[in-house]
Amino acid sequence: MRTAKRKMTGQEALQVLLAGNERFVKGNLQHPNHCEESRRGLVGGQDPIAVVLACADSRVPPVDVFDQGLGDLFILRVAGNIINDHILGSIEYAVAHLYTPLVMVLGHSSCGAVNAVAQGVKLEGHIASLTPSIDAALKRTKGHEGHWPDNAAMELARATARKIAESEPIIADLVNEGKVVVVAAYYNLATGEVTVL
Repeated sequence: MRTAKRKMTGQEALQVLLAGNERFVKGNLQHPNHCEESRRGLVGGQDPIAVVLACADSRVPPVDVFDQGLGDLFILRVAGNIINDHILGSIEYAVAHLYTPLVMVLGHSSCGAVNAVAQGVKLEGHIASLTPSIDAALKRTKGHEGHWPDNAAMELARATARKIAESEPIIADLVNEGKVVVVAAYYNLATGEVTVL
């Protein structure tokens, strides 16, 4: 059953997500807010604790990865977890009108979009619009120790989080006022663990 909650800070919301991810990793899922009463309680509005900008990859479902339920997360998904005006506008809506205190950019291992650009695959049609942000992250991480595409996926999450935090006027103002926290994180497909970058 969904209960009324006081507004969390961004750091408190982050701790809720990380605790949920720990349950997910250990297989101790609670599946909160999945009942009929919770569903009906959301008809009049929503009060998500976090915005999660995640890759569209079917292997990275934020509600499951963070063991959350209906109405808990305001989720935006796009290949490579990149931003454009539509994504920024959606985040602005969540933080300015729903008073959501946390924005998380969630990159992940084995990202198909990052791997394709790293391998020089020619992306056609609208898929090509993903390339510039991914290519920039690949260039910044080339030669670093570790798996190059995964390093680039982490860098892409960090760069996207920085762009969101600096987005004027709405998000940057709320970040500067301490009302919104923006973080980059990384999901390991093999372990299920989310790490804050």
